[in-house]
Amino acid sequence: MLTVLGSTGSIGVNTLDVVRRNPGRFPVYALAAGNNIERLFSQILEFRPRVAVTGTQAGREWLAAKLAESSLPRSLWPDLGCGAAGRVAVSTAPEVTAVLSAIVGVAGLEATYQAVRAGKRVALANKEVLVSGGALVMEAVRAGTSELIPVDSEHNGAHQCLRAGTRRDVTKLILTASGGPFRNTPRSELAYVTPAMALNHPTWKMGNRITIDSATLMNKGFEVIEACWLFDFKPAEVEVVVHPQSSVHALVEYNDGSVIAQVCTTDMRMPIQYALTYPERWPAPVPRMDWRQARQWEFLPPDEEKFPLLRLARQAQEAGGSATCTLNAADEVAVEAFLEEKIGFTAIHQVVEETLSRMPNRQPATIGDILDLDLESRRVAGELAEARAHRVAVRA
Repeated sequence: MLTVLGSTGSIGVNTLDVVRRNPGRFPVYALAAGNNIERLFSQILEFRPRVAVTGTQAGREWLAAKLAESSLPRSLWPDLGCGAAGRVAVSTAPEVTAVLSAIVGVAGLEATYQAVRAGKRVALANKEVLVSGGALVMEAVRAGTSELIPVDSEHNGAHQCLRAGTRRDVTKLILTASGGPFRNTPRSELAYVTPAMALNHPTWKMGNRITIDSATLMNKGFEVIEACWLFDFKPAEVEVVVHPQSSVHALVEYNDGSVIAQVCTTDMRMPIQYALTYPERWPAPVPRMDWRQARQWEFLPPDEEKFPLLRLARQAQEAGGSATCTLNAADEVAVEAFLEEKIGFTAIHQVVEETLSRMPNRQPATIGDILDLDLESRRVAGELAEARAHRVAVRA
């Protein structure tokens, strides 16, 4: 049975479409969401989970009221949970065999970690799980029976490419990036970028934070960190290339010079289904590429002077310890400040870099340690963002 953490977000909705198109193959045990109660309620009516979890107690009460107003017999109501405890419970329940982890932010970290410890297959679509807690999570994977299958298109592609040979024969992993909306924008003009401009991604439809992270290439920096944990690479062994067409998602270079690429259309249902069915492959409801049509693919080096967060992410992974946790927390705060128009686009990397310089690098031993470091990093980043916002207001 399947638990979906983050059922009302983009990945969760796509996951449930995979469930819908494969009747009986993925019975839903639980749906866990944040504050989108209307969508969660609709999902309950369609998929009839045994348990539904909301982000807060207020959301739980609101959902209970919605169920009471509905025509759904009380005998078919799911049990209702909320918060971190509710997420952990539905991720570790004995009936559950697979967990789709798609909650944005560190809110999904503890439940995913506990699912790994409980030996579940985890289809991972939450970057913060490995960026903030990679050492602890992967230690739990190695110590137990859990399978951790990436859902991100790049890491999912890498997972497929790595099946072409043995890990010891791999010399390099290559992740592709669309380049975002400012690939051809002069560096001097980035200071004038508005949130609306940055949210206009040329390829993918995503949430606000990940879209901004794609515009700064921080998202690709996070993917480098994830790849190091997932596949046991050093940062120097993970290369990033800009591929505006977004058809090739990952490439793996072997020691004999062969390069294996994973290619598919931009539809997240394919990697989601792969993560749930591996090592089997089932027909997926995604568009096929028409190889009769002429096409041109470009591969370009990223400009790390123009997009310094990619370089900063590598440095944080090389530093180890809590550096990547601080990197993630500071970035989330800086992106939110940019979306609220408190700071400029180029100030995002400044806030992140300065937060890293102010936060001591520690060795978290528990999930609680990571959550405490996350809060502390957010506080420092928030102060830095507010200071910049104040200077902008004074100059205005």
